Amino acid sequence: MKIKTREWKDPLLLLSSIGISSIGDFIYLVAINIIVYQLTGSAAAVAGLWIIGPLTNIATKFWTGSFIDYRSKRKVMIGTYISRAVFIFLIPFAPNMAVIYGILVILSVAKAFFNPSSMTYVAMLVPKEKRKRFNSMRSFTSSGAFIVGPAIGGSIILLTSVEVTLWLNALFFLISSALLLFLPEIEQIDKETIPTLTIAQVMSDFTVVKNFMVNNRYISFVYLGFIMIMIFAFAMDAQEVVFTQHVVGLSEFDYSLLISITGLGSVLGAFLLSVFSNKISLRYMITVGLIMMTIGYVIYAFSWSFTSIVVGFIVLGFFNVFLSAGIITFYQNNVTVDIMGRVTSIYDLIQSALQVIFILVIGIAADLVSLRLTIVTLALVMLLVSFIFSISVLNPNKKRFYQEYDSEQEDYLEVK
Repeated sequence: MKIKTREWKDPLLLLSSIGISSIGDFIYLVAINIIVYQLTGSAAAVAGLWIIGPLTNIATKFWTGSFIDYRSKRKVMIGTYISRAVFIFLIPFAPNMAVIYGILVILSVAKAFFNPSSMTYVAMLVPKEKRKRFNSMRSFTSSGAFIVGPAIGGSIILLTSVEVTLWLNALFFLISSALLLFLPEIEQIDKETIPTLTIAQVMSDFTVVKNFMVNNRYISFVYLGFIMIMIFAFAMDAQEVVFTQHVVGLSEFDYSLLISITGLGSVLGAFLLSVFSNKISLRYMITVGLIMMTIGYVIYAFSWSFTSIVVGFIVLGFFNVFLSAGIITFYQNNVTVDIMGRVTSIYDLIQSALQVIFILVIGIAADLVSLRLTIVTLALVMLLVSFIFSISVLNPNKKRFYQEYDSEQEDYLEVK
């Protein structure tokens, strides 16, 4: 047991850092929505917060991977945490909305660096045979943060103020960065060999990613297929408030309760997955998670009451963690760490561009026909695509892509 504890010491420390920052993300989300609404009184200004992230990703993901892959992933993560802490601390001192939006862009840029660097560092730190459990536990911490973060943020705002909440929020990211200092520096970076970040270098790295996608078509198909399916979910989520309140007829209190119940479903699913992840194969985590999550969206699309929406949200919240943990593990197992930052950044760029397009298209479609018909169509198409996608994942000829141990290990035994 001591050996196992020692083996999990660094992964658990990394998990703690990511978990604390996730709580900080949700505290920030509550506080920034309130402070922007207090300053402007405009729902449009608040809605603009949701566009900053995807637009910033489109502008930065061209080159973030080129920066990350040639530098210490651990130090990049520490840098993003400290940057976010500093600029969140400065928000209450902003004299007007223009400055606040400028700070939010900087925060989005910092977060754009975090995802590819953390994805790569996890793959470097956590052995292949432990990644599925690690990602399952990460899903549990993220789901827990979804419940705990807004509760902490709301409580601090009630007891103090939005400004104090943001200052305390900055501490969460400083604590997360401090924990990373105790983790090993896995990479041996020779500063003399780091290329200058130029347009030519970025274009060269684009070629590297293109070659990876061409030479690893199945891996690209699975991950890009996952992104496309999740775009349907994102588009439906963007219309969630309008659909639940104006189409189904729920009150604001009902909607708040609905979100809390969904979070509890996610926490329960993530907890069970973290405990029993070694009993479930990677392929079934992905396929069962995807099909059941999509069925949850279909139930939601056809809902007529609070009870029916609750059922749909619990189902999609419970199984979404299975899909997320499974697909991330698949990705980390099949993309080499030396190019993972660049590949992840380009995939994130594709995802962000599609998100912006889908939001606009769905908004226009909802005005031309009806929101109910739009959501139902999205859910049914998503279900059809999910079945097709699952067939490719369960293809026996592709079994090698879902191995959970290194092939040279003599004790390799795939989970059936």
